[in-house]
Amino acid sequence: MVSHSVWIVGTSRSGKTARLVEQFCNWVTWEKQYTESFYTKKTGRKKTGHVPEFLYLKQTEPGVLVLAANDDNRRELGDIIVTSTLGKYPVRAKTPLGFFQDEVILFWPLLINSLNLKAQFPVRLRPETEQELATKLWRPQLDEEILRIAGVNESRLVRRILDLLQLAAYSGVPCEDIAQILAKGLGENATTLEPEFLASLLLDWRNWCLERGLLTYGIITELYSQHLLSDRNYQQHLTKRYQAVLADDVDDYPSVARLLFELLLDRGAVGAFSYNPDGAVRLGLGADPNYLEGLAERCRVEILNGPPPESLSEQLTKQMVELVTEPMVMLSLPKTVHSIQTTSRAQLLRQTAEVIANAIQSQQVQPEEVAIIAPGLDAIARYTLVEILVKQNIPVESLNDQRPLISSPIIRALLTMLALVYPGLGRLVDRDAVAEMLVVLSRKQPPPENSTDAMNRVSTTDAMNRVSTNIDPVRAGLIADYCFVPHPDRPNLLPVSVFERWDRIGYAATTAYSEILEWLEQQRSQQELRLIPSPISLLDRAIQRFLWNGSNLPYEQLAALRELLETAQHYWEIDTRLRQIAPVETTPHTTIIEFIQLLRRGTITANPYPVRPIGGARKAVTLATIFQYRSSRRSHQWHFWLDAGSPLWAKGGAATLFGAPFFLRDRLGEPWTAEDEKLAEEQRLQRILTDLLSRVSERVYLCHSDLAVNGQEQIGPLLPLVNACVTVISEANVN
Repeated sequence: MVSHSVWIVGTSRSGKTARLVEQFCNWVTWEKQYTESFYTKKTGRKKTGHVPEFLYLKQTEPGVLVLAANDDNRRELGDIIVTSTLGKYPVRAKTPLGFFQDEVILFWPLLINSLNLKAQFPVRLRPETEQELATKLWRPQLDEEILRIAGVNESRLVRRILDLLQLAAYSGVPCEDIAQILAKGLGENATTLEPEFLASLLLDWRNWCLERGLLTYGIITELYSQHLLSDRNYQQHLTKRYQAVLADDVDDYPSVARLLFELLLDRGAVGAFSYNPDGAVRLGLGADPNYLEGLAERCRVEILNGPPPESLSEQLTKQMVELVTEPMVMLSLPKTVHSIQTTSRAQLLRQTAEVIANAIQSQQVQPEEVAIIAPGLDAIARYTLVEILVKQNIPVESLNDQRPLISSPIIRALLTMLALVYPGLGRLVDRDAVAEMLVVLSRKQPPPENSTDAMNRVSTTDAMNRVSTNIDPVRAGLIADYCFVPHPDRPNLLPVSVFERWDRIGYAATTAYSEILEWLEQQRSQQELRLIPSPISLLDRAIQRFLWNGSNLPYEQLAALRELLETAQHYWEIDTRLRQIAPVETTPHTTIIEFIQLLRRGTITANPYPVRPIGGARKAVTLATIFQYRSSRRSHQWHFWLDAGSPLWAKGGAATLFGAPFFLRDRLGEPWTAEDEKLAEEQRLQRILTDLLSRVSERVYLCHSDLAVNGQEQIGPLLPLVNACVTVISEANVN
């Protein structure tokens, strides 16, 4: 029997997504022809114009489920499908985890009945809130001896244990079987904790969350795979809603996605799946490409042969892979591969930025055609590259730059403001924080700009640097020295007149400080009268009064503010739920203290929804890690592979989760040996090289420094490529 489902195999940029969209359009065409034939047979009349719209099944409801590996790819795929069909055929575009979450919440009443849960609406926990609550629950059991055996601090250990629940759920393993899987995989490894102990912690955590209606990604996935998918009522609803499924890049999907696909195919749905043998970006983070590949047996396989158009893949892949796997081979790379070599990493960062700047200024390449890719980007490297390029008027876009919220001055200023309004928070405020708050909250109102100015606005980084304030850092320091009164319960700011030489502050700074002082006093009095509903309202007031103020904020600042409000709203929602179920005898301001401390630990990053600016892509140099770049599915004319001698290239730029190999379906519970790790790193490196070379069309620069940041010699797996370069740019000839 010929299968109507399609399994599309191809390398990066070989046209897999375009083929998926084409397949969808074919389904629509087939449905239209079938409907017209049915109409003729039913009425005895040939189609002479418009067929009644209710006969077009695909037009009446979203009967097609579209899945993508991550949220950015989901948006792009959904946009392409809508554009290709002129929006006539609505589809439901989701990521696998997003789909599981929606289904669990939608069918929560069914789960309440089958699991005997309390009838309450579920609330999803963010990862940072999940970790904080799990730490509080487990802290009595995680004593010093446990931490010593584990060899990590409390925060890392809690995250590691929570990841086990997530990995098990992704692979379709119930929480009760985790101990058995770990016992088989770890064997006699005495450097880790007892599997039974870890499993008992996770069972306690899962049950604690379900009693309170709290859902994590791991719990959501387990509920979906272990309970919903096996429920007959849900199966009937699912197969009625979806007659077709499109899934792009299934090599990055968890194992449970195959269970969903097989159920739909068994019930008569058709499917189209794309698979990249050189992908598997999320292998070790929950993806199971080998298990998903087994779905090809149920489909008609299409192989997209040939290298991607306008790429260096065909020219370089074989040579580079051979040099990496057999370093003794004497080969020289073609002139399309250049090398930038220095002794120290500081020199390497400076020279790499200068080479990019010279190439852009000489119009050899445009900023949007350049990508800097590194196995890991520390703050120094990111700052150095951005600073040098921005000074040359070259904008830089950091892909998914998830810096902690607390690293933003405006966020720190708002948290200081909270501590000055609410009582009992005085120990969270110091003189430097007050001075910074005065600078941030005294920003000048920008003059109204016309449309031409708006279109020609400079890069976001430049805009942030050019923000002018009425109180400069020097005057803010003087005011904080003389006017700030520390107190554990009621820290206070005095009028500027208490400073003997307050005339030195100046009119503009004095006026701005007086306005801030007056506003703080108003908020304190309203807080005492309980006229401020929550700290979220106070944050919103401060943003409207001092930061927004009718101006257009730079995107990075706007993203940070939105994430702060989203985080605060989520945090107080969870706190309200917990207090409803088990009231605790704490002051109302304890939650504010814990919220500020959570932010100061740096566990929350500025990544709100949507995560990208509205409008066309910025004409900027792309800066990303290997994992971020491969996940984004981008391509450029020039690549700069930073830290080419780093051993982290074999890791793929992302750390593998603890225990991830134990939960792969083709080796469930099997021990992970040193030989397995070596083979996995070799295969991962080959996939990285093949993938990256498919995404570059003109030049590759291998940027290598003999010494790493810590002074150690760099002898990573890509070093043979550096030595095989004919064109070398060194410190002596960079200029």
